Amino acid sequence: MTGADAADGDRAPAHGVGPWEGPLPADTRLDPELLAHGDRRNVVDRYRYWRHEEIVTDLDERRHPFHVAIENWQHDLNIGSVVRTANAFLAREVHIVGNRRWNRRGAMVTDRYQHIRHHPTVDDLARWAAQAGLPVIGIDNLPGSVPLETYALPRACVLVFGQESVGLSDAIRDASTATLAIGQYGSTRSINAGAAAAIAMHAWIRLHGDVAAGHRG
Repeated sequence: MTGADAADGDRAPAHGVGPWEGPLPADTRLDPELLAHGDRRNVVDRYRYWRHEEIVTDLDERRHPFHVAIENWQHDLNIGSVVRTANAFLAREVHIVGNRRWNRRGAMVTDRYQHIRHHPTVDDLARWAAQAGLPVIGIDNLPGSVPLETYALPRACVLVFGQESVGLSDAIRDASTATLAIGQYGSTRSINAGAAAAIAMHAWIRLHGDVAAGHRG
């Protein structure tokens, strides 16, 4: 391998699109800076060159009625991954319960397009959910949990996830209408919290989402 080949192999791939070529489109949703310099953001193709606020507005018109909440008592590194998945499945909001600060690296900047609400305590989340008329559904493999695979998830609800390794707190279990377990068949006691969140959100999509509208490139 030549030096040039090695350098090319180490270079990060160029995602997105370069500067706009040809006459500029007459679309007020488009950002002049992105048209001039290219758009390398982590967005689907239909949003290339769009202004950030226009993307959020368009998403807000289509958001699903389920919410996602995750406990953050120990600065769980999975929160960024949960936020990214919530964006992919177009959750209404993500709720961070506990510490306000969380590790955004795993979100891959998708938190810019996702509404995020902070609740200092479980009681705050439970009170907000009750006022909004939303049942709280815990996801954890705990004694007394019922199978996620056979449970009829409500269309409007809050799916809540606990800390990695310790799972849902007793307080959030007490505030939950039901606690659901994801079917497992191997030797591990639990799966990664970010993976569990993705499975639960996709279970909601299979029941209530417009699957035909998905797979946007």
